[in-house]
Amino acid sequence: MLIIGVAVAVGSQVLNRVAPSDVSVSGLIGSEKGPFFADAQVQAAFRAGGFDVTVAPSGSRAIATTADLSQQDFAFPAGVPAATKILRDHAGSSSVIPFFTPMAIATWRPIVDLLTQAGVIHQRQGYLGFDLAAYMQLVAKNTRWSDLPNNTAYDVNKSILVTTTDVRSSNSAAMYLSLVSYVANGNNIVQINGSIDSLTDQLAPLFLRQGFEESTTEGPFDDYLVQGMGKAPLVMIYEAQYLARAAANDGTITPDMELVYPEPTIFSKHTLVGLDDNGKRFGDFLTNDPGMRNFETNYGFRTADTQLFTNFVANHNLGVPNSLVDVIDPPTFETLEAMITRIQDIYAGASPEPTLATPASPSEGASP
Repeated sequence: MLIIGVAVAVGSQVLNRVAPSDVSVSGLIGSEKGPFFADAQVQAAFRAGGFDVTVAPSGSRAIATTADLSQQDFAFPAGVPAATKILRDHAGSSSVIPFFTPMAIATWRPIVDLLTQAGVIHQRQGYLGFDLAAYMQLVAKNTRWSDLPNNTAYDVNKSILVTTTDVRSSNSAAMYLSLVSYVANGNNIVQINGSIDSLTDQLAPLFLRQGFEESTTEGPFDDYLVQGMGKAPLVMIYEAQYLARAAANDGTITPDMELVYPEPTIFSKHTLVGLDDNGKRFGDFLTNDPGMRNFETNYGFRTADTQLFTNFVANHNLGVPNSLVDVIDPPTFETLEAMITRIQDIYAGASPEPTLATPASPSEGASP
C-alpha cells in the first residue's frame, strides 16, 4: 500500500514525502524510549516514512541475554555493551546509533547545597558536577544525611545513596556500575582479571543498600517527579528524561529540582541493531532523516546534528552543557556481565555481602 502526499509537522519544518510501501517492523526497546515511540506525532512520522512500528519495552540486559528476538526486526537497547552482545549472537545483523545521552543525577536544590558543603557537588562552567570519588568516600563510611553538618533541610537518618534501577536488568544501573568501578579501579576501565571479584565486592553495597530497585529507568524517575525529595533525593537517570520533561513545560519539573552530572560520566549510546533488512531500513531512517532528528532532539536526546541540540537547549533555557569533557567508555559486555553476575550472586546469598571500600587513588588501581 502506498501513502501519497503525507505531511507531518516536524518542529518548524514540514516533512512532505511520497512514502514507499508500508513496512511493518517490530522491536524490543529500552523503556526510557517508551514515551518517544508512543508519541502520536512520532508515530505519524514513522508512517509518513513508510513504517508501521510496533515496540515492546524491556530492560537492556534482558534484551541482550534472555529475550527471544526471533520474531523481531530490530532490538534497541540503551547502550553499546548490550548491542554488541546482540550483534555477536545474530549473524547478518548491523547497528546504528541514532542518538545518545549522558548519564546524570536528578536531585534537589537543598541536596545540592548539602553536598556542595560536603565537597561532593561543584559548580562547573554552566552546570553542576558530582564528584563520584568524594561521594563513594561518604558511602564507604555509611554516612547518613543526618551526619552532614548544618543539615536542617534534609535531616533524615537514611544512608546517602544514589538511587538506581536493578543492575541485573537495566542499562542505566549498568552505566552507574561502569562509572563507580572506574573510580574504584584507580580511574581505569575495568578488565576481566583475577581482581574483578574483589573489586565488584567493594561496589555491591552501592546497590544492596538501596533495597527494592525498579527494573526500568522510568520507575525511579517517576518517583522523583511524583513523590519528591523524601523518597528520591538522588536518582541516576538519562539526561534526556529530564530535558524532555523540562522542555514540555508541563509542570513536572519544578524550580527546586536540579540536574547534576557525575564526574566522570558516561554516554549511553542508544544503539539500534537491525536484525533483518526491514529493521536495518528503519534504523537508517531514525538515524538520518532530518525530521526524525528533530523529534529525537525534542525528547532530549543528542544526535549527530549538534546544532539542533544547541538550539534546543537555548530555546528552552535549560542550562545544561552542550558538551562534556570528563567522559569515559564502559567496560566490555563480558566485563560488565562478570560484575553483574557477581552482584547477582550476592543478592541471592551465594556470596557473602561485602563492605564498601574507599575508592583507590589512581596509582593504586589496576593497570588499564
